[in-house]
Amino acid sequence: MMLLSMIAAFIMPLELFLFAYAVLGPLHYLTEISWLHDRKYFTKSKHDFLVLVAVGVLITLDTLGFHLLMSTKAIFFAFTGSALMAFVRNASMKALGFVFLILFSNLIFTDHQDNTLTWLSSILLPTLIHVFVFTGVFILVGALKSKSKSGMISFAVFLLCPVLLCTLFQGHQFIAATEYGKDSYFSEGDGFFQLNLSILQRVFDADFSNQPTLVQVNEQLFGSATGIMLMRLISFSYMYHYLNWFSKTEVIRWHQVSRARILLVVLLWVASVVLYSLSYSLGLRWLAFLSFTHVLLEFPLNMNSFAELGKQISMRIRNSQTIRS
Repeated sequence: MMLLSMIAAFIMPLELFLFAYAVLGPLHYLTEISWLHDRKYFTKSKHDFLVLVAVGVLITLDTLGFHLLMSTKAIFFAFTGSALMAFVRNASMKALGFVFLILFSNLIFTDHQDNTLTWLSSILLPTLIHVFVFTGVFILVGALKSKSKSGMISFAVFLLCPVLLCTLFQGHQFIAATEYGKDSYFSEGDGFFQLNLSILQRVFDADFSNQPTLVQVNEQLFGSATGIMLMRLISFSYMYHYLNWFSKTEVIRWHQVSRARILLVVLLWVASVVLYSLSYSLGLRWLAFLSFTHVLLEFPLNMNSFAELGKQISMRIRNSQTIRS
C-alpha cells in the first residue's frame, strides 16, 4: 500500500489527494469515530470526549466564517488536554488541569499571532502531523510490541517513501494537474492550498507579499519543482493514512459492528461523496466538523501511543544494558 500510494503520488499527486480526501476521507472519519466510541476514546472518563467535541464545534464555526479567532488555542488545548484525559482519572485534578491549559493557551497565543508554535498547532498538527507523524508512530509501536521484523521493515519503507518523493523526478510532471483539480484544491479560498502555501513560505521562503491570487497559487503549487514535491508528500501522506486504517481489519473488527451503525455510516458516506462530486467546496464545508473532530477525538489515542512508544524504547534500553552487564 505504501509503494502504491507513492507511485500514484508521483504520477498525479493533486488528483490523488482530491480522490483520497473526498472518497476515502469521509469513510475514514465515520468508521474511526465509531471505533473510538466503542473503546471510550481511550480516556479515563466516559464523558471526556465531550470536551473534544465542543472544541470541534468551535473550530468548525471558525472555519465556516464566524471568526471566533479561537482555532489555534482550541487545537492546542485539545492536544495538551488529551494527555489529562488519557492518564488522569481524578475529576478535580483534571478540571484544574483544563483551567490551567485554557489560561496558558490564552497567554501564549494572541489574536493574529504568526509564529512557529501557532503554525505547528493550527496548520500542521491537524493535517500532516496527524496523517504522517502519528501514522508512523502507530506503525513503530505495533512493530516494537510484536517484535516483528517485517513491522520494522514496514516502518523503514514508510520513512523512505518521502525521501524518494523529494529526490526522484524533481520538477517532472507525469500527468499535469487539471483545471478542475486546481479549482477544487482552491475551493473558493477555503481549500487545502493554504497548507501548501504556509509550508512554502515558512520552509522554502516563498515570497507572497500580498494576498495570493489563484494564478499565483497555481504557479507555486503546480508549476514549481518545490510545489510539485510538496504536493506529492501531502497526497502520499493522506492516501496511505486512509489505506492503512482500512487495512487494520483485526483492529477495527468490521464483523462486530452493528448493521444499523454500518448502514448509517454508508448513508452518510454516500451523501458526502455526492456533495463532493457536486462541489468540492460544498463537500469541505459539509464535512468540516467531522474532519476536525475525528482528529481531536484521536488525540487521547495518540497520547497512549506516545506513552507505549516510550515504554517499548525504555524496555529495549534496559534489556541491552542487562545483556552488556
